[in-house]
Amino acid sequence: MDVLVCIKRVPAPGGKVLLSADGTSIDTRHLGFTIGPHEECAVEEAVRIVAEHGGSTTVLTAGPPEADEQLRYALSMGADHGVLVETGTRELDPQATATALTEAIRLLESESKPFDLVLFGNETADAGHYQVGVRVSRALGLPIVGGIKGIEIGTGRVSLQRDVADGVEVYDAPLPAAAAVKEGLNLPRYPSIKGRLRAKKSPVRTIRPEPSPGGLRTVRLRRPPEKEHETVVLGYGAEAAGAVVDVLAEKGLV
Repeated sequence: MDVLVCIKRVPAPGGKVLLSADGTSIDTRHLGFTIGPHEECAVEEAVRIVAEHGGSTTVLTAGPPEADEQLRYALSMGADHGVLVETGTRELDPQATATALTEAIRLLESESKPFDLVLFGNETADAGHYQVGVRVSRALGLPIVGGIKGIEIGTGRVSLQRDVADGVEVYDAPLPAAAAVKEGLNLPRYPSIKGRLRAKKSPVRTIRPEPSPGGLRTVRLRRPPEKEHETVVLGYGAEAAGAVVDVLAEKGLV
């Protein structure tokens, strides 16, 4: 089983996102970056599948040179190969991203053989367009199912499970296939020291495709209003007991 996982460099949760002076992009100077939670589960699942069935795991991302950091994190989790599709510092829209990834996948497959399974995060943690996996799979002629929280590999086939309101939907697809997975598919491992040392020394391949114009144009970004929280002191020591009981009664807990 040769598994390909597409990931994206996204701002770390909890960081304060600032906008550029013209309001058309994010000021990234003071932001930390990571892999989105859906994509982290995709990397973990790929590593588990290869450990059980043999083969290799390749992690692919389209983004700036700094996305090398996220590729090496995936390598430290157990992925075998990292490929950076260098597209510059400008944020690509879903169409341009899908075009860059598709070209890179076709190049990789022309040099070796088609991947058996291609995994995406269900949506990215920043823009959340839900489009890239579908666009890439369509271009490659692969069947894809989104919202996946269970994967079972059979002989020449894959079973994909998706939670719905009244149960679970199960899809059976021939390999090669693609899936867009959700957080909760598994519990991603924390990279070991050995894994981090291996990832630091591992070569990461860089591909520089012809830029695609995409189909969307950013007009302006706006930050949502910040929610302010007020702390109310109910009292000190035994004197606060009555006020605490009132709050619990208000919430229906007593």
